[in-house]
Parts: sequence; structure tokens; C-alpha cells
Amino acid sequence: MQPDLLSILIPLYNEEEFIGALVERVLDAPLPGALRREILVVDDGSDDGSAEIAESLAASHECVRLLRHGRNRGKGAAIRTALEHAGGEFCLIQDADLEYNPCEYAKLLKPLLDGRADAVYGSRFLVSGERRVLYFWHALANRVLTTFCNIAADLNLTDVETCYKAFRTSLLKSIPIRSNRFGIEPEVTIKLAKRDARIYEVPVSYHGRTYEEGKKIGFLDAVTAFLIILRYWPSSDIYKETGPEVLEAFSDAVRFNRWMADTIRPYLGESVLEIGAGIGNLTRHLIRRRKRYIATDIDEEHLARLRARLQHRPNLEARRCDLSRAADFEHLPECVDTAVCLNVLEHVPDDVAGLRNLLGVLRPGGRAILLVPQGQGAYGRIDEALGHQRRYSREQLRHILVEAGFQVEQVLDFNRIAMPGWLLNGRLLGRSTISPFQLKAFDRMVWLWRRIDRWLPWQPASLIAVARKPA
Repeated sequence: MQPDLLSILIPLYNEEEFIGALVERVLDAPLPGALRREILVVDDGSDDGSAEIAESLAASHECVRLLRHGRNRGKGAAIRTALEHAGGEFCLIQDADLEYNPCEYAKLLKPLLDGRADAVYGSRFLVSGERRVLYFWHALANRVLTTFCNIAADLNLTDVETCYKAFRTSLLKSIPIRSNRFGIEPEVTIKLAKRDARIYEVPVSYHGRTYEEGKKIGFLDAVTAFLIILRYWPSSDIYKETGPEVLEAFSDAVRFNRWMADTIRPYLGESVLEIGAGIGNLTRHLIRRRKRYIATDIDEEHLARLRARLQHRPNLEARRCDLSRAADFEHLPECVDTAVCLNVLEHVPDDVAGLRNLLGVLRPGGRAILLVPQGQGAYGRIDEALGHQRRYSREQLRHILVEAGFQVEQVLDFNRIAMPGWLLNGRLLGRSTISPFQLKAFDRMVWLWRRIDRWLPWQPASLIAVARKPA
């Protein structure tokens, strides 16, 4: 994503009267700071002269691009297409009519540029400069939809159906958008809420059209929106890729995360560096009573969500750091007394080099705590989906720690109870993910698993190593 670029997404369908004037206004709209703009117009199978006008504008202005659908697929489908080509750090949805004023872009973008928001909605119902007074029943349906969506998403928005929405582009790209028509509005809202996105609202002016003037949304779209809300209210379909889905599933496994945190907490010092913090499933348990806690990950979206979840913690520092890149550790020499690396080492091609990077951030006598999957014989489809390079034996783990320069204090068995389920899902059934239902059922019984785990006769699912940097 280009940090100084705004991607303006314009879904277009049969707006030959307005598209020319609209694009010219978008081109003339003042942008805050040094932002540049790219305008992505998606013609959604128009059968009037809209596409030809947009094509002429694209030929005249380098920042305007025209993308085409062979047939009409709907606003949601058009926005999906525009997103695939968006290169800006931020993106903004602009309908192809003249109901919203592009001169208000700066107002919409300010919370994003200040780093306070992940998404900003331009509300027609907050106090604003002006709005055209139109249909009572249309406004009532909008308010009912907004209330229903707020219930599903646990938000207090005033205008879910607003056209004006701005986002961090990488966030919106990481969310699967299934709706083809106007159902995209509640779908995206619910999924943003489930991702713990920081959503802001700002007032915008609104110059709505009548149906005689070309307004397209109608009663059937309102009914569809209700059905969309019902569909995505219980859904966990909030990531495009499998790995984050597993992280999301584990975010609900509160008892299991607490078990893991309780197991390693006795070895933590006052200053901690966590590698692979993800969305903070373990961070929120380990950060308490630490003077300094540096949470790192290689995925900016995970870090953004972690910051949102733990924004009340003044001792938190969140930054990008890749265990396999020595350059990411150059600014962290001997800065902490504890390094926590849970379910990360198995992803790194050169695990010894990764451990040496970890050694460099520790003060003399500091500890590294590592959790890795145990048993190469248990390697299956879930490991592949998660990007695991390998699973470890106790001897292998000790060997690479010593080779990297650590002194191994102990290696603990952890979570024997999960091994039969892991083998069943990943090896015998060939599944590539963990069922949320299975995980919730497992989590409810953690009180029992903690008591019987060490007595089970088979090998554990994971190993926990505690190693020290020589003083």
C-alpha cells in the first residue's frame, strides 16, 4: 500500500447524466496533507453511455482508471473489483451520483490520518451543514436497519447505509465481502465490529435524489439487508485466509489461553518481548504487571487489532518484527529480560538463525520461553494450512537452542489432551482448519484438562522450552 495515496472507489451503473460531473468534482476535491488520489471507476454493466463517459475521463486524466463488468452484478461486486486494484493506504467509497459532496473528504479522512480510526462513516443523521429533506418511510427504514445492525454488531452507529465510508485499505482487503448488492453496507459493518476495528462517525451533508431523479435503492434492498444481518450476525467469516481464522477461533478459547498463560507466567520478568503476538490472545493475559511489554507480529492487520483491543494499556508497544529477519532486531539490542515466542519458531525456515535473533534482544541472564508443536509424525493438513515448516521432538528443540547459544533450563510437556483431536482432524480426516464448535467444546472443559493432562499416557501436542542467555 502506498502511504501517500487515497484510492477512491466509484461503483457505476447507468449514471450518464452525473458521472462526468461527479468525477470532475472528485478530481477538484481538496485532500489533506500530501495525499495523492487514484480514482477507480467500476462500470457495472451499464446499458447507457456511462462507460463511454468514464472511458473518456480515464483517457484525459492519468489518475482515473476504468474497470468493467460484462453484466450488472451490484454495488458490492463493483466495490470488490475496485478493491482488487486499489493501491492506496486509505480507500473511500463514492457513489456515482451527486448525493454526497467530495469537498468533505478531508473531514472523512481526518480520524484515519490521525491514526485514531480504522474506518470512518459519514453520517447523514449527525448534526451537519445541510441535508435535503426527503422520504419519511425511507428514513425510517434506514433507522430500523441501523438499529438492527447495531444490535448484531454491538455498535451505536447512526447511519449504517451511508455511502460515505473510508477505511484503511489493507483492513478492507483482508475482509471477505460476499454481498453483491447493497447488502455490503451491513455486512462490512458487522465484520468490522467482529474484527474489533475502531469505527468513527463524522457528519456529512446529503443531497438525496428522488426516485424520479434516479434513486436506485428500494424496498427489496431493505429486506435483503435484514437477511444479510441475520446471516452474518453469528458468522465467523471475517478473514479471507485460514491462518487468521484459526487465530480468531482461539480468541474465543479464553480458558485455554489462560491455561497457556498460567503455565509460562512464572518465568516472565518485568520487561517482555513477545514474538508473533497475533491479535493479542496471549498478550492480554501476560501484559499485566509488566513494566514494559513489546508485542510484535509480521501482519500489520493483526497489530492494528491488537492495538485496538489493548489501547488502554500504557505499557504496551506494538511493532512489526519478523523472527527470521536480523534487521528487525537491530533496534532492540539487549532491551528485555524475557522473550516469549509461542507457536512461531515452526514457521521460520532457519530456526537456529531465528533463535540467535532472539538471543540478541535479551539482557545477560534473560530468559526465552518458546512453545512449539511436538511430533513430526503428527504433521498434517492443519499444519500445512498454518504454514508450519516442521514439528519438534524434545531432543531437536534442546539441540537448536544450544546451537543458537542458549542454556536450556527445562522443557515442559503441554496439552497432551489435544493430540488425539489434532491427529483425527489433520491426519485421518484431512481437515485444514479447526472447527469453532470443537474448540468451544474443548475450551469449556479446560478446567478438567488442566487437572488430568500430565497423567495422560501419550505424547503432548506442544513443548514449552525455558532457556537462558549466558550471563
